[in-house]
Amino acid sequence: MSKNKQEHKGNGTKSLESWIWDAACSIRGAKDAPKYKDYILPLIFAKRLCDVFDDDINRMAKEVGSRAKAFNLVKNDRKLVRFYLPLQPKDPEQPVWSEIRKIANRIGEGVTTHMRAIARENPLLKGIIDRVDFNATTHGQRDLDDDRLSNLIEAISTKRLRLDDVDADIIGKSYEYLIRKFAEGSGQSAGEFYTPGEIAEIMARVMDPEPGMAVYDPTCGSGGLLIKCELAMEAKMKAAGQENDAPLKLFGQEYVPETWAMANMNMIIHDMEGRIEIGDTFKNPRFRAENSGKLRAFDRVVANPMWNQDWFTEADYDADEFDRFPAGAGFPGKSSADWGWVQHMHASLNAQGRAAVVLDTGAASRGSGNAGTNKEKTVRQWFIDQDVIESVLYLPENLFYNTTAPGVVIFLNKAKAKNRQGKVFLLNASQVFEKGDPKNFIPPEGIDRIANALIGWKEEEKLSRIVDHAELKKNDYNISPSRYIHTGEAETYRPLSEIVAELDAIEAEAKETDKALREILEKIGVWMSGQISNFQTIGLSSEWMSLLPSSKLAAHLVARTRISSAVIYPSFLSTIWRVVVSISNPPTRLSRKQGSMRAAHGWCRRTPSFCRCMRPLVQPWSPRFR
Repeated sequence: MSKNKQEHKGNGTKSLESWIWDAACSIRGAKDAPKYKDYILPLIFAKRLCDVFDDDINRMAKEVGSRAKAFNLVKNDRKLVRFYLPLQPKDPEQPVWSEIRKIANRIGEGVTTHMRAIARENPLLKGIIDRVDFNATTHGQRDLDDDRLSNLIEAISTKRLRLDDVDADIIGKSYEYLIRKFAEGSGQSAGEFYTPGEIAEIMARVMDPEPGMAVYDPTCGSGGLLIKCELAMEAKMKAAGQENDAPLKLFGQEYVPETWAMANMNMIIHDMEGRIEIGDTFKNPRFRAENSGKLRAFDRVVANPMWNQDWFTEADYDADEFDRFPAGAGFPGKSSADWGWVQHMHASLNAQGRAAVVLDTGAASRGSGNAGTNKEKTVRQWFIDQDVIESVLYLPENLFYNTTAPGVVIFLNKAKAKNRQGKVFLLNASQVFEKGDPKNFIPPEGIDRIANALIGWKEEEKLSRIVDHAELKKNDYNISPSRYIHTGEAETYRPLSEIVAELDAIEAEAKETDKALREILEKIGVWMSGQISNFQTIGLSSEWMSLLPSSKLAAHLVARTRISSAVIYPSFLSTIWRVVVSISNPPTRLSRKQGSMRAAHGWCRRTPSFCRCMRPLVQPWSPRFR
């Protein structure tokens, strides 16, 4: 074993991670390092390419006699190396990276020129290594001045990244470490490119990919979920004594250009080959079957899409040409595309395919228990009725870098085992975490506990249980594990994030009802034609009339009665609807006052807890409430 390799083995991963983070901080310190990730990641990537190219040159030099001859040989036949770098030092004994390190004047311009030259020689690197202009300015001011760029280059130069110095697995883990450190300081934007490693590992282990399988991530970010699947497969094969099996075929699509470039660099630096496309997966999925033009089918699909996207309309779903949104399920609603992504993933699976997707916790429960229909619940019911949902994992809070919400992982299986059909395995891992700074994390023993329970469907008190479809139906297709599995705290308190999600759904329903109510009132001439006196004749004060539409009135009732808006909205909207209908269309044998009074009293008898809320509204004409 060489001295360098011995030194590397002694230092371990932590030493390399410290180096890579120190290099990032050399620009302006740890606080500002994430701002410069688009400069830092390509430079470290280029350093790895240069050092591996040096390895190739050294290997050929042993055969042809010298590095100078090796440089000429590879220049004439560039297929001898995976990536050809047009950077030949005047002294062939010097490392290739020295061509970048020696730039003394106009450093930003020189680095950009070298990066573009590398991209020209390697079509696979176009748009990846050359997309950043190291000489860019904003209002005449350099975004990254030459002094700081020089500091960064020198910091990166302190470590060799040749194959003899550091394995692909070690540099890959360190690169992932750097991406995670950037996520810590990137706020909301972190969700665009990073899924916490422990969640990715759990998903990969439960997906249990086999050698040669095709794995797809429609919202791949920096590629972490795909890489974890490959690593999980390799670890399983190694444990079984089979280390030379075919690698996975990795496919991903990413919308943000900078993140797409990050994913490609991450794959290459892990020494994994895959295909990462750029574009909007929802509107223009790039992976399609060659003959039919329909979606390509994969063995496994993993994803962590942006939660609660609200920019897709019903027209987008109606215009779909890929059979992703079946008639029985359809449009999941404008307020959240969470189940739209699940539908896309389901349509991207082959007949034996399995999937895992990270969603907002509300996706597991929104609409359940509310009066009337809810589009998200309808889609969720379709998946349950089709018996495609295999498991649901409720995560701890404050794991993700762009939100403190816990999130859920929904696992799909198009070919569930016979003994699992008609059932769903639910796991509430809300208490399986350790406090961290700045985020909580799931420790290794927690990862094993969760993954093993999901794989084996192991029931454990206050952690997991198997629920049959009849019970899910009884609970109005709520599949949130926190609804069925109560931890010590959950027995008294429901998760705040889940309550907020339900309130959001109630607010959305209130807005729809307001709109419908306004349309009815316009038709009967009460709202627009000045016949508001109909309300005055039954004793409604000007204060109440000024609070229409009903969401404002409900908000006023919250303030007056101190009853939760979660009670006010569904209850009040139903009641006000009955009152309005009775006023405008009273029964033939009743006066308008009697008709409206009966509507209010009849409903309140069925909902006694709401009577106090309705008292100030109906008191002017109803003796029973005085």
